[in-house]
Amino acid sequence: MTGSRRHSALAKSIQLALFRDPKAFRKSLLGRILAFFSIFYIRLIRYRDELFRKLRNDVWEIDEVEYKACFLSEKKTLPLKPMGDLGLSGSTFFSTSNNKFLVKSLPRHFEHSFFREDLLEPYYEYMSTHADSILVWITDYVYAPYRTIGSILKTTPAHHIIMENMLVGKDEDSAKDDWETYDLKPIDYFYPERDLLPDPLVSEETLNRLADKFEDKIHMRQSDYERFRKVLEADTRFLQSANAVDYSLFLIRYPASSNPGVVGKKNPWRVGFQSLDGKWKYRAVILDFFWAKHKLHAQAMTTVVQTFNVIGRQGPMTITTTADEYRQKFLDMVDELLEVH
Repeated sequence: MTGSRRHSALAKSIQLALFRDPKAFRKSLLGRILAFFSIFYIRLIRYRDELFRKLRNDVWEIDEVEYKACFLSEKKTLPLKPMGDLGLSGSTFFSTSNNKFLVKSLPRHFEHSFFREDLLEPYYEYMSTHADSILVWITDYVYAPYRTIGSILKTTPAHHIIMENMLVGKDEDSAKDDWETYDLKPIDYFYPERDLLPDPLVSEETLNRLADKFEDKIHMRQSDYERFRKVLEADTRFLQSANAVDYSLFLIRYPASSNPGVVGKKNPWRVGFQSLDGKWKYRAVILDFFWAKHKLHAQAMTTVVQTFNVIGRQGPMTITTTADEYRQKFLDMVDELLEVH
């Protein structure tokens, strides 16, 4: 019951934030005191709402009326439904009821501070000039302007991003049972969050899926490979410049006969790239680029892991590698997925 109440309160908080004018918000002592004692319900507001609106409307061509409709209630039901799985960081996930967008909490300070303070402006500039990028579309950011008991106890996360759902169209597809997903990272790394300091809130199922393996090949022409490789090189060069590591390639495949709809601007890897074998279409997006080598937590974890490795000798890890090395291993991993004709 408590979990259900927590999810309902958080979903309502996120929904209200998307229809609240952040310019009308004014901090006050009374507001700070009242907010502090919140455990489940938490007041949220949008962060840099004009920047995200420009990305949605001008860059990604997402219709604003359609976007807002995804977060409207119908027949007294909330538009956000909790997704049963937790991420490796203990993140909470919601999906809009039409599955067009996802909400992901960023409970760890070093992740949400990196995104706000270091990555957001460069991300905006980069996405504005790279129409074919396969970096995930982050369409909004909502946060709590006040500290609360709920956020301190980590029962109610205070920072959330909204992003595209690459599985949009699946539920309407008659072949939805044949859809497959893969969360891919270079598999020759030791993962400390799984193997050294696992979060007790993270399910065993999530831990087992940390490093999926794609056992097939995506068949493509040389010209398609060169275009895709160019996009990957640019995207990962951008992430390297931000000192980011540990990101993953989220790969989806579904029968070639299916034609699921998408939201916003179309490009082959969001609509569905058709493999030359004629059996499958593929979607691909780069996710989870919030671990920065220069943040204090990452530096502290690097020291812990290096100390542990003197004893455990577990091998190279994503958080002790360099952004340049991780990028190269990531590109090599993607090359292994492709078969060029």
